[in-house]
Amino acid sequence: MSRFITISELSKILNLVDRSSNKPLNHVLRYWEKQFKQIKPKKINNRRYYSANQVEIVKLINFLLKNKGMTIKGVKNILNLNINKLDDYNLDGLKADHYKNILKNKSTKLLEKIKKLKKYGKKNSLKS
Repeated sequence: MSRFITISELSKILNLVDRSSNKPLNHVLRYWEKQFKQIKPKKINNRRYYSANQVEIVKLINFLLKNKGMTIKGVKNILNLNINKLDDYNLDGLKADHYKNILKNKSTKLLEKIKKLKKYGKKNSLKS
């Protein structure tokens, strides 16, 4: 069974956090639940839990709204018509852009970790 993610964890993953108070903006995700019928978290004891599939859908919605500057109506049309499934192999497609963005983020995180390892490796080799 896959791990479920709470609404606060998902807000932090999507970087939907208030800059001043550092609190997650859960109201944005609750609004998106009302707007997009594809987002259906499980509710257990009045708490929202998102599956891995739901997280991917929300990440795609976030990418289209925030990075591509699309409107809610435009994203609804794309999700309802399954246009994003048709352009998997199109380099200029929306889903391809989403995957490029994911790869870019993962590679920058990996580079940061490698730099930290190199930095700490040099410190430890000088001491011994």
